[in-house]
Amino acid sequence: MSQSKYVFVTGGVTSSLGKGIISASLAKLIQSRGLKTTIQKFDPYINVDPGTLNPYEHGECFVTEDGAETDLDLGHYERFLNVKTSQKNNVTTGRIYQSVINKERRGEFLGKTVQVVPHITNEIKDRIKALGETGDFDVVITEIGGTVGDIESLPYIEAVRQLRWELGKENCIVVHLTLVPYLSAAAELKTKPTQHSVKTLMESGIIADVLVCRTEHQLSDDIKKKIALFCNVKSEAVIQSIDAESIYDVPLMMYEEGLDRVVLKMLSLPDNLEPDLSKWKDFLRKLKNPKKSIKIGLVGKYVELQDSYKSILESLIHAGAANEVKVNVDSIHSEELTNENCKTRLQNIDGLLVAPGFGNRGIEGKISAIKYVRENKIPFFGICLGMQMAVIEYSRNILGLKKANSTEMDIDTEFPVIDLMENQKEIINKGGTMRLGAWDCKIEPNSRASVIYNASEISERHRHRYELNNKYLKKLKSNGLNISGVNTKTGLAEIIEIKNHPWFIGVQFHPEYKSTVLNPHPLFKSFIKACCN
Repeated sequence: MSQSKYVFVTGGVTSSLGKGIISASLAKLIQSRGLKTTIQKFDPYINVDPGTLNPYEHGECFVTEDGAETDLDLGHYERFLNVKTSQKNNVTTGRIYQSVINKERRGEFLGKTVQVVPHITNEIKDRIKALGETGDFDVVITEIGGTVGDIESLPYIEAVRQLRWELGKENCIVVHLTLVPYLSAAAELKTKPTQHSVKTLMESGIIADVLVCRTEHQLSDDIKKKIALFCNVKSEAVIQSIDAESIYDVPLMMYEEGLDRVVLKMLSLPDNLEPDLSKWKDFLRKLKNPKKSIKIGLVGKYVELQDSYKSILESLIHAGAANEVKVNVDSIHSEELTNENCKTRLQNIDGLLVAPGFGNRGIEGKISAIKYVRENKIPFFGICLGMQMAVIEYSRNILGLKKANSTEMDIDTEFPVIDLMENQKEIINKGGTMRLGAWDCKIEPNSRASVIYNASEISERHRHRYELNNKYLKKLKSNGLNISGVNTKTGLAEIIEIKNHPWFIGVQFHPEYKSTVLNPHPLFKSFIKACCN
């Protein structure tokens, strides 16, 4: 193919309609037809990246192999496509303006007045085309964050308008996701919000090529024809997106609606090769026909917002399907747990996962939960901060270091078993300065980790500042805490485990970032298997 084709996914009426899932589903269908595709997300907020955002603000921060802190939608992209994303796949307004201002300071605009048009829009267009110009992809899908009509989205919409003229309609189309609400009082679906959303898009100079209509009820042919008539699209380009039992049903639903066929036809791409979705369907079959069910306690400090632990929850779904078991997650706020109430709260779970996080809120609750499952031989999985809390719990209750802690929680702790990494101590700026991205880890032979991975060396993604203090390694090891994984460059602990326990593993990295539908993460698969037993 001489050049990549571009699909832009915009949204109207309201946020949270599922642009990321629609984008990922369309990409999956195109990929399954033998075409190479990727997805990128453009976020209108002024933060340079979501790395400094509170999870309550924006949900989970997803981390790529090359260390980009990105929007959680990139997790969906990787889980659906089984293809790694990178720095190029997520761009924010903050990054756009930062780049343009740096160019102005270097004098690259030769004294010109720097303006939104053309300088900001040119920067956006360059970022949009960056993935296509690699020559690696037949189709590049770009999701524009926010809702059409938002002030902060206007430069992106203008950039898309310009690109449609520059690239031509056969190389660049717009898929607009909108809402068709059901009014129970009138007992009917209303198309007016969709009409107004499309009108707002047209006022920006863009006519949508495909409309994907989110709805709670089936759209009749008459409603589709009405939407097509008022919104300047063909009837077959009005795609119903009804609420699904699982996000993993959406690619098959979009295939039934013909979304991929319409898009490929508009882009003059071959649509004669039927998509191979056999493995996807096999995953769904196992997901929907479990042989048993288990309950996993998820202890965290942001459990009120499910998106805070999105990748963990999806990894549990992948591992559950692989084990043909339904995983019921009991979200437990760590601030609610004490040594006294742990038995009441945790006695009915089959396994415990202690989630990542930052700061000292809810820390003692996590430590109490870990003590309970360690003593009662309940499978335990600690991720990042969860692993660090396991080290503190072990140090306090097995080593007898009653005041053991992390210097993140107590800078003056007598026994800093978890401490700030040496290369972090002089850092002042918080954004993008943690240990980020993929790092290699050497696994100890004959350990549980080596059996799970079936490898002597692995690579996993990181996002942290604090690690196990090597001054306490010898004492921990001699008292039964096995350090089964070590960073090959820093010599710091990556994996801990207890041998005389059904399943007790803590990891400093984030395995949830690498779990996909077709490749569930081995640690999650093994953890769920242990919980079943």
